[in-house]
Amino acid sequence: MASLAQVSMASLSVSSRLNKAVRQQYMSLPQGGKCQVTYIWIDGTGEGLRNKTRTLDIEPTSIEDVPEWNFDGSSTYQAEGSNSDMYLVPVCMFRDPFTLDPNKLVFCEVLKYNRLPAETNHRAACNKLMEQVKEHCIWFGMEQEYTLLGTDGHPFSWPQNGYPGPQGPYYCGVGAGNAYGRDIVECHYKACLYAGVKIYGTNAEVMPSQWEFQVGPCEGIDMGDHLWVARFLLHRVSEDFGVVATLDPKPMKGNWNGAGCHTNVSTKQMREEEGLQYIEQAIEKLSKKHAEHIRVYDPRGGQDNMRRLTGLHETSNIEDFSAGMANRGASIRIPRQVGQEKKGYFEDRRPAANCDPYSVTRAIVSTCLLDEED
Repeated sequence: MASLAQVSMASLSVSSRLNKAVRQQYMSLPQGGKCQVTYIWIDGTGEGLRNKTRTLDIEPTSIEDVPEWNFDGSSTYQAEGSNSDMYLVPVCMFRDPFTLDPNKLVFCEVLKYNRLPAETNHRAACNKLMEQVKEHCIWFGMEQEYTLLGTDGHPFSWPQNGYPGPQGPYYCGVGAGNAYGRDIVECHYKACLYAGVKIYGTNAEVMPSQWEFQVGPCEGIDMGDHLWVARFLLHRVSEDFGVVATLDPKPMKGNWNGAGCHTNVSTKQMREEEGLQYIEQAIEKLSKKHAEHIRVYDPRGGQDNMRRLTGLHETSNIEDFSAGMANRGASIRIPRQVGQEKKGYFEDRRPAANCDPYSVTRAIVSTCLLDEED
């Protein structure tokens, strides 16, 4: 019978077991004044991230100093092999927490051969909309839940042929029996801080091996930019530890919580005295566009969220719109403090963990601020 150590190691990637001391010997070598720039982009699935690195002669001081690049879209579900070149257009830059200064991470929009946005480039349309509503100074904060898995697809640290104890002690838990994978969480937090990602905090979630980090407050397009880069850092840190971070909205069937990306929203008017009336007006508008929002709150037109939004496990039912004060079973929650102070923000609890933040924030802005009528 395999020992516990053998079973645990079997679910870690082979690459994570390479000699890291040898790696460090090379990582500490000088770069001769050159700069490594890693380009990051969203692939044709709308969920996956890709990256590749090039050398620049000098350290870029702004995004304008980083040249466009290209890649083979036929290998990322984004183009036919006969016309596969896609453009990478740098849009924001961060410090690289893996190879350290002066090296950079650059998040990019993807354009097709004709310079039009790729099908999964939702940033272009979102950015256009954010510019239209700039005077509203809209802030977002997104709460990214995720689950750690072994490379075998089984939740990290769960018994190989069974289940851990029922939910209860794991949310914000401490201790070896309650918190699974904290090293990954803390390293990701530090990587975000080093990079310049606007990470707000982190905590263990209700299901064991499930965690959450929050990004924000971010104004306008920055919300999507910072969340996507935070996701990249999560996947990259998890890779170093040999585990998988999944954003699946319902990774385990049964009496286990799913994973969402609750989105907090606040305009300038909502933050001012008596701003609660504007929060209530926004919620009323959202109530009339529930189906439209559900369709863009996961990458599969609502199919992923059907597994999660059941009315159980701190969710609303996907078919119904609801709102309530301090109610985590509602579509929209108004925090109790906001009700008392009569100003602040509201929380849309419907977006799935694997949502595209550009699609989510664009839908919210369109409904709440542009007041589009059918």
